[in-house]
Amino acid sequence: MQTIKTVAITGGASGLGKALALRFAREGWNVAIADLNQARGDETLQQLKTSARDAFFSLCDVRSASDILHWRDAILARWKRIDVVINNAGVATHGAIDRSSEDDWNWVIDINLMGVVRGCKYFTETFKQQGFGHIVNVASMAGLIHSPEMSSYNATKAGVVAISETLRGELKPYGIGITVVCPGFFQTNLAESTRSPDADASKMVSKLLATSAISADDIADMIFLAIAQKRYLVLPHASYRRLWYLKRFLPFLYGRMMDKIGRKIALMRSHKKNISTEGSPT
Repeated sequence: MQTIKTVAITGGASGLGKALALRFAREGWNVAIADLNQARGDETLQQLKTSARDAFFSLCDVRSASDILHWRDAILARWKRIDVVINNAGVATHGAIDRSSEDDWNWVIDINLMGVVRGCKYFTETFKQQGFGHIVNVASMAGLIHSPEMSSYNATKAGVVAISETLRGELKPYGIGITVVCPGFFQTNLAESTRSPDADASKMVSKLLATSAISADDIADMIFLAIAQKRYLVLPHASYRRLWYLKRFLPFLYGRMMDKIGRKIALMRSHKKNISTEGSPT
């Protein structure tokens, strides 16, 4: 009798999470999605039911250990096993270090970093009991390449890469695999969650997301294949891979590039400040 496999995906109601849920559903997996958006969750669940062996949606906040534990236990009660957990839920922040609020730092750390920590921790408990399992952590190229005015977001995604690398060796003896995914910009709804001291940050992020030739469906295909191949690192965008190689092998050139970006941003801000000053009443 063929074993029916099970996948659990945080942030599974939209964007890459939804693309992943539909990808696994097409392969006949049981699919459990967790999200904070009830309407999108219900809509995605209806789509999953047309192809998944079985599926369900749970309201779940990755900032809450009890939410994650309740969701995990509901999956086990329903299907008796979990093969893959994908820690995908995430938000975006932007801003210069002296202008970004501590509240925004705490918010993005609690979701992007600690949300992954909680997913890894509580699903690892189950995977060790089973003797198998695979963790996928969705980081970002921001975890490898650290552009100016992205310090809080960069820090969380770099943390996700570090956790994943740590767990790669730590969990292999227990039959647990690790994959970390570092995409660049691609079309998703990440701009909706962006917090920044700059009023036009969401528009800027939306514009950047729309420039990618790679879709969420493309990245979902890459992740599905990486799990099957037990591959650790997924770098979907060729252009960002080249930039990462530049950082690794020619760091002085990479440093010059980041310096140039920093000067360009500073000049732009100075220009905006001058325009604002000129337009103010005397």
